[in-house]
Amino acid sequence: MRLSQGYWQTLKETPSDADVVSQQLMMRAGLMYKTGAGLYTYQPMALRSLKRIEKIIREELDKINCFEIFMPVVTPSELWQESGRWDGMGGQMLKAKDRAEREVCISPTNEETVTDLFRRTVNSYKQLPVCLYQINTKFRDEIRPRFGLLRAREFTMKDGYSFHIDKASLDKFYEEIYVAYENIFRRLGLDFITVEADGGAMAGGGAKTHEFQVVADNGEDYVVTIPKTGFAANIEKAVTARKNIPMASATELTKFATPNQKTCEEVCSAHGMPITQSLKSIVMNAIINGKDQFFMVMLLGDDTLNEVKFKNKVSAEHIRPAQQNELDNLGLVKGFMGPSTEAQGFKVIYDEAIDMNASYVVGANEPDHHLKGFVPARDTKPKHFRADMRLAKEGDYIGDDQIILKKGIEVGHIFQLGDKYTKSMKVTVLNEQGKAVTPLMGCYGIGVTRVLASAVEQNNDKDGIIWPASISPYDVYLCFIGKTPETKELIEGIYTEFKNAGLDILFDDRQLGPGQMFKDADLIGLPVRVVLGERDYLATGEIEIKIRKTGETLKVKKEELLSTVKAKLQELGKWL
Repeated sequence: MRLSQGYWQTLKETPSDADVVSQQLMMRAGLMYKTGAGLYTYQPMALRSLKRIEKIIREELDKINCFEIFMPVVTPSELWQESGRWDGMGGQMLKAKDRAEREVCISPTNEETVTDLFRRTVNSYKQLPVCLYQINTKFRDEIRPRFGLLRAREFTMKDGYSFHIDKASLDKFYEEIYVAYENIFRRLGLDFITVEADGGAMAGGGAKTHEFQVVADNGEDYVVTIPKTGFAANIEKAVTARKNIPMASATELTKFATPNQKTCEEVCSAHGMPITQSLKSIVMNAIINGKDQFFMVMLLGDDTLNEVKFKNKVSAEHIRPAQQNELDNLGLVKGFMGPSTEAQGFKVIYDEAIDMNASYVVGANEPDHHLKGFVPARDTKPKHFRADMRLAKEGDYIGDDQIILKKGIEVGHIFQLGDKYTKSMKVTVLNEQGKAVTPLMGCYGIGVTRVLASAVEQNNDKDGIIWPASISPYDVYLCFIGKTPETKELIEGIYTEFKNAGLDILFDDRQLGPGQMFKDADLIGLPVRVVLGERDYLATGEIEIKIRKTGETLKVKKEELLSTVKAKLQELGKWL
């Protein structure tokens, strides 16, 4: 593309509402435009990168015999009602009625649609296994869209679904898709970690599932790692333990005044107690089988509730913190709650890090008062049980190995869904014996636009983007410094030669000063910059090549230019 004729414009200033590096750089470099909250228009260069990402995905999925389809973005409520998710998806699902008053939604995912397609087209084990996928638009009505493409409301996703006659077939394909995903992210030029994950609402909890996390400072997720063993797990999945926590022996239960001291930190600081000798009370509302239930979760004073573990443990459709009116109805005093109360209507869950026979400080369930000498096994009034409820944190252990937390961005997720959807939607196929059986499913997603943003998050410097060669919008930034007809003829010849060799060239023919051109080149971040300088070429016959990622500069003769550029692009991963 000739830049003088291209549709492209940079921004001089970083948009004030761009809060992460990828959003800032992509908007400054003219790659995308914010249309509304969590809604973005992709400009030509961004779209070129997206198409390259999609091409790599398709190539790797073709290798394992996946078949591409294209499902509607708008789907009817009937399918979601069959699976039980019409109400279960909550506020993330954008619903509407068409002119015939039929309820529809903008699809946040497509398990129901593909399962309906499958039951209409497949009826025998002879047609299995099969994997169908699409690359399409999704919409999730995020409460607070943020971080640009990392948490947008509308986004592009590759979602795939496999169907199997039995668990052995599902397991076999799961391993194939696992390898394909690792190949995809490797070819995309991303530094990623494959981690054990939680199935959540999609897989129903407890299913085999892995996430693919791009390592990045602005990542929303934390990954628990043990470098020496190669272990990695999502923080929501990891089961870790604390060591060497000082415990107090059991003493008499005593109430004491704690005016305006509502947190563990405030109470322990005011009374000179270690925070690990206090217990935090968190009351959660859980919708289980469509009904509200309440739980008081007890944690050590400096621990945090892992909401995913809690949701899975109680088998809830939805969870949220209890509201003030609900606490009032339960007879609990916010800021001073504790499990010694005679109040009814909730169960108590103790995190496994708590010693049930040690002494702690807890809320007295009376304004401005706490209890000390509280022994969980002795003093708890409501029904209670123990479970792993805490969020892993730096300094924890798995066995004898101390963990290290890394920040990541989830770009891919694979699940074994089992019969969650085929059973609820009454799907059967005939097995070898001619008996109708319920097939098993797998689900495999890649956030295509999230990959784009993640690549920028991971590859940038103070001057701009540094694109991985495999997904860069163009391969080479070509420019020249000079005004003579001979120089212009020479650069036109190089442009034609490069294009004929199959390279994608961004030809800066605007005839600006070198400072402005080089600034734009660094901002866009194409892998290779080629500069024909009139004076240098006349003096030495050499042309400059600069590698954006490393800063390496070479000067080569015209005859060596194309072969050198192609070799450098190959080193950078262009033809992986």
